[in-house]
Amino acid sequence: MNESDEKLFERSLQGDDRSLRTLMERHGDALLLYLNGYVRDLVAAEDLMIESFSRMYVKRPLLRAGGFKPYLYKVGRNLALHRAQEHARVFSLDDLELDPEAGELVEEVLLATEQSRALYSCLDRIPDEYREALFLVYIEEMSYDEAGAVMRKTRKQIDNLVQRGKRAARELLEAEGVRLGIG
Repeated sequence: MNESDEKLFERSLQGDDRSLRTLMERHGDALLLYLNGYVRDLVAAEDLMIESFSRMYVKRPLLRAGGFKPYLYKVGRNLALHRAQEHARVFSLDDLELDPEAGELVEEVLLATEQSRALYSCLDRIPDEYREALFLVYIEEMSYDEAGAVMRKTRKQIDNLVQRGKRAARELLEAEGVRLGIG
């Protein structure tokens, strides 16, 4: 049986190292890629990923069902924003390719065809908030409420960012002669 993140977190707080390992296996790589979009440095992103988990264990938040992943990403995002402000960098999907294993996956998924290359290029040209909302909702498969918790936005604001992001990406794609079903 696949235990919930929240149950694993509670067990890990009680000293169960296997639960912590499971949580890191489930969320570590994706969080690393997400954080790397802010700091553009895999080593720094890995440090932030580890610090994100560490801060959760120090704070010991009470989490409702489905609350672990958004809380973890929110902690990571806050750490990355603080670091990014120090280095004046912004979120970018470009850096997903820097991780060797992730690079192969990204290449298979995003760069396999001309259309996906155009989509990838267009995503990099839309506003950062749109790109981040699309990343959280479609790549990380978070609900609008979960993405809102990460980005400190309401559900309606996330909906607006996603809709505007899809519209902006569609317009750029159509300008390049590509038509996709991103409605």
